[in-house]
Amino acid sequence: MYENVRVFETEFAGRPLKVETGKMGQLANGSCLISYGETSVFCAATASAKPRDGIDFLPLSVDFEEKLYSVGRIPGSLTRREGKPSDKAILASRVIDRPVRPLFPKDMRNDVSLVCTVMSVDPDCSPEITAMIGASIALSISDIPWEGPISGISVGLVEGKIVLNPTAEQQAKNDLQLTVSSTSDLVAMIEAGANEVPDDVMFDAIMTGHRENQKIVEFINSIVAEIGKEKFTFESSNPDTEMFEAIKEFAIDDVKFALDTDDKNVRDERMLPVYDKVHAKFDEIYPEQEMKIDDCMYKLQKFVVRRWLLDEGKRVDGRGIDDIRPLYSEVGILPRVHGSGLFSRGQTQVLTIATLGSIRDSQLLDGIDSETEKRYIHHYNMPSYSVGETKPSRGPGRREVGHGALAERALVPVIPSAEEFPYTIRLVSEVLSSNGSTSQGSICGSTLALMDAGVPIKAPVAGISCGLITEGDRWMTMVDIQGLEDFHGDMDFKVAGTKAGITAIQMDLKVDGLTP
Repeated sequence: MYENVRVFETEFAGRPLKVETGKMGQLANGSCLISYGETSVFCAATASAKPRDGIDFLPLSVDFEEKLYSVGRIPGSLTRREGKPSDKAILASRVIDRPVRPLFPKDMRNDVSLVCTVMSVDPDCSPEITAMIGASIALSISDIPWEGPISGISVGLVEGKIVLNPTAEQQAKNDLQLTVSSTSDLVAMIEAGANEVPDDVMFDAIMTGHRENQKIVEFINSIVAEIGKEKFTFESSNPDTEMFEAIKEFAIDDVKFALDTDDKNVRDERMLPVYDKVHAKFDEIYPEQEMKIDDCMYKLQKFVVRRWLLDEGKRVDGRGIDDIRPLYSEVGILPRVHGSGLFSRGQTQVLTIATLGSIRDSQLLDGIDSETEKRYIHHYNMPSYSVGETKPSRGPGRREVGHGALAERALVPVIPSAEEFPYTIRLVSEVLSSNGSTSQGSICGSTLALMDAGVPIKAPVAGISCGLITEGDRWMTMVDIQGLEDFHGDMDFKVAGTKAGITAIQMDLKVDGLTP
């Protein structure tokens, strides 16, 4: 019945890795069952035949599905079935999404779905890493256009030594939880939580993981060489070059004037009449192509920002490359809460509130790993008014969950133990105004709120985002990026830590990856 079943095997960080194709999920564009040790994840990639109308982005969804049968447990809900994804499942989905997304064609608008279903869990073999490699294989052997493969690995620091894919026993005394994704030659994604790890040790850990990833990328390429499908063609969403050049010539001076300010409100006000002026001239020339005209305007803004940075070393708000925006902080501003801290960096403003409860208020967890509760909880909220928009609040989305978890991870190393401070701690970061780096503003505001509440943290933690612009062999980095530099740049590299070392990293890339 299953004539096309193929099994591929290799070794990954000293443990067996097995990939089976051709038996399960045969109607998907690409699928595989991947097993690492006794962890098994089924990964399927599908794509729509036609692009979705009326959008200006790649509609990619990544779902990491935790099944409690994978650890021999029945769900604790009343219905006794899995419900919405846990926070950890959402975070795993985001970790897979980040290195995968930049490798799709920028002009593709076909819906793409990646589903990674965790079916068996070996505590010594991470299901998240297994799923990331499985997702890469499913995409690579499918007919979906994608410039992979990638590989991912977990790197630890146990008793001062770098360890690849640490076991459960090693995790118990681990000072670094680092995930590194790589293409054939570049680092594609970094996510880390660390116990004040120095820069040089972090770099060595990243490159050690990167080198091991190269072996798995070669392994995936050998699978593609045997069973990979030819990639399908798709309808490009790019506006034609003639349209862009005409709009550029007509509007570039107006766009430069509009963007040349440190105030996001002023910039937005200046851009509105420029859009009106461009549509008034070009809607008749290019009928029924209003969205592509808007695409050209976005590309023109990106062109201006990147040329300023690369050719003139000029930032939109006039700062130097290493200059930080004006800082402001205040504590104790809410009278009836346990602690509060307001932190502003430029037009990014976050208010964090600390609440202390008894140990009984700890959050119970019902997931596929060994953690059953936690007494330090961080939540992040970003309402629409923070960016001057109007839309109803419908609870936290994946971005809110991810940013809250990043801030939580950054502060974990300085939170006192239950023996030192027998309380449950909840932090809520309310983003009041957003112009870039709100997650890092949350970290700074959280340090203030914790100290205001009297929590004896081991050291203050701060966070900041760094940016990157690349063009061929040319590149430049900048510190404390604002929203426009994030949108039109190539990287958002978030780093948090104390004076002693790094406590968290998260790297978002729009390019294929970074050289060492």
